[in-house]
Amino acid sequence: MVEAPEKVDLLIVGATLVTMDGERRILTDGGLAIRGDSIAGVGKRRDIETRFVADEKIEAGRFVVTPGFVNGHIHITGEQILRGYVPDNLDWREMVEGWLVPIYSSQTPEEERIAAKFAALEMLRSGTTCFLEAGTVGNLDAVMDGLRETGIRGRLGRWTMDRTTDPDADQSALTDNAIRGLEDELARYPAEGDPRLAAWPELVGHTWITDELWRAAKSLADAKGVGVSAHMSPAEADPAWYLETTGRRPIEHLAELGVLGDNLALTHVVHTDDHEVALLAESGTTVTFCPTASTKGAYGASRLGKHPEMAARGINIMVGTDGTNNGNSADFMRALFSIGAVFRDGRHDASLFPAHEVLTMGTLNGARGLGLADRIGSLEVGKKADFVLHDTDRIEWRPLFNVINQLIWSADGRGVHSVWVDGRRVVDNYRCTTIDEESLLVEVQAAGEALAARTGLPLVMPWPVR
Repeated sequence: MVEAPEKVDLLIVGATLVTMDGERRILTDGGLAIRGDSIAGVGKRRDIETRFVADEKIEAGRFVVTPGFVNGHIHITGEQILRGYVPDNLDWREMVEGWLVPIYSSQTPEEERIAAKFAALEMLRSGTTCFLEAGTVGNLDAVMDGLRETGIRGRLGRWTMDRTTDPDADQSALTDNAIRGLEDELARYPAEGDPRLAAWPELVGHTWITDELWRAAKSLADAKGVGVSAHMSPAEADPAWYLETTGRRPIEHLAELGVLGDNLALTHVVHTDDHEVALLAESGTTVTFCPTASTKGAYGASRLGKHPEMAARGINIMVGTDGTNNGNSADFMRALFSIGAVFRDGRHDASLFPAHEVLTMGTLNGARGLGLADRIGSLEVGKKADFVLHDTDRIEWRPLFNVINQLIWSADGRGVHSVWVDGRRVVDNYRCTTIDEESLLVEVQAAGEALAARTGLPLVMPWPVR
């Protein structure tokens, strides 16, 4: 007796599927079956069409299908509505303290809502379906409100730091207030129940976090089943401060505090030594590298960064785009290209980070770093229906032979035709289905102009504008 086909909601057939499954299968003339928010079937077209029937079927012969990308570090407010405003010839400290901190501290909740929605639009339009916010959100409620309607998946938290250099300030009160804030946001935006958006303790990091807050954040994350994110060592200033203050390098100090682990994601981690790399490997800590930020900011990663050694030691490396004034774009595929190139040039070694390893960083490693490896990162039965259709009827995709090389070295986010998150089509034929793009662009321009005026920071141009 022939079994009747299973009913699903959507069939995508004829495409080339880059599954990222355990065998890393690439299926030509493939088929994908979607039921609700999950993948019900993955295989060759003939098998999928035999096993499943759906009201909607998409003939996808011109498309390459990948899992949705996972952006491991992106600032989604502030800079998003002041793209390119920060001068690009500043050293790290002047950029952060003289420009970025005033921008972030001056924004209103409504500006943050608009900026977050705008960041989600750019991410979705270029194939990112899940992200980890970088830790500079001021009003978490406004940002969550803006993101909720976009359909994107993410983990984010309120800007948290507590260390003060003011001798008259009450350090204990500052730390207690920061801890209470973390407890509150984790209670209001829990990860339980598999929501698309949930809170993490987002520590700014660097030298601005006390030991007490580090321990409290890690303890809360362990108890709630979430992760902790922080910046560390993009420049030599962080190791210098830790050595002077604690007698240990940053990663050594975090190890002494007991906060390293597989639910900690540290971003940049450029200025490290071999012992720190060993500690990261032994603890299972994730490292997020932001190649476009590193090269634009002249962090020195191509010469000094030990990320190839980290990868060789089995450290989970995610990829991030950082802020728009660092990386200039939330197009994740630009960052994937950059991470594949930066160390090859710096080390004069073309064997470093080949395309297939880079794609793994942008999908499976990202899912693992966010604690979502059982749900996203590959096209497998039972996982969430988060996937991207890349249009190969474009100049950068033709002629097509090696699909992985094309994805990393030739293509970019402009070729993303359609995107699904949780089984919902959020981008269709290059347009977002959940956002009024024209209206949002008008809002973004007005919000950016208002924020720039409020900061008092000048628009620095090398040439006269008349």
